[in-house]
Amino acid sequence: MNDKTDFEADRKHMVENQLLSRDIRDPLVLEAMRKVPRHRFVLPEYHHLAYSDGPLPIGRGQTISQPYIVALMSQLLELKGDETVLEIGTGSGYQAAVLGFLARDVYTIERHEELARQASRLMEDLGLGNVHIHIGDGSKGLPQYAPYKGIIVTAAAPNVPQALLDQLDEGGKLVIPVGSRGGQFLERWLRKGDDFQCENVIPVAFVPLVGKYGWEE
Repeated sequence: MNDKTDFEADRKHMVENQLLSRDIRDPLVLEAMRKVPRHRFVLPEYHHLAYSDGPLPIGRGQTISQPYIVALMSQLLELKGDETVLEIGTGSGYQAAVLGFLARDVYTIERHEELARQASRLMEDLGLGNVHIHIGDGSKGLPQYAPYKGIIVTAAAPNVPQALLDQLDEGGKLVIPVGSRGGQFLERWLRKGDDFQCENVIPVAFVPLVGKYGWEE
């Protein structure tokens, strides 16, 4: 396939039919989804499905999320462009790349070294120098770069890790799937001083968040 013709048309079709037809309205998010080449973040054998309406395997038992979910989680942060944000679970790097178009600095952490290194190479290729990839236990966050105006967790936790709530800035938002290994609700947490407000968004199904404040291996 030709990157500039076929894939560009695929991205436009994805935005119009999977995002605009639902509830994605943030113009910055829509523009980021038009720009980020999702096919670069999937295995070559799935290139023909790169802009389909669903998740895809990326190896190591992990997946790249459905485009709609990536857009929805990004939209829920309500970013303006000057924020520092954190992503838990780099995976392929697709969500981090989208955030790279929406925020000033993106810190993202992945426990699988192989996936982290692949994502790092992709960010370099795409010129996304504001996306900083770390290897470690994402359930602990990255307190050394806190506070964050937005935190996205791309794996399901049994409960919201207090460590992540603590790393939120005043007025910051945490978007995270919470529930059992079999199914969860996407939650958005808003920090107001020492208080945290939570709203349930939609039912979802994510791979488990493994770590100190998540699930055991």
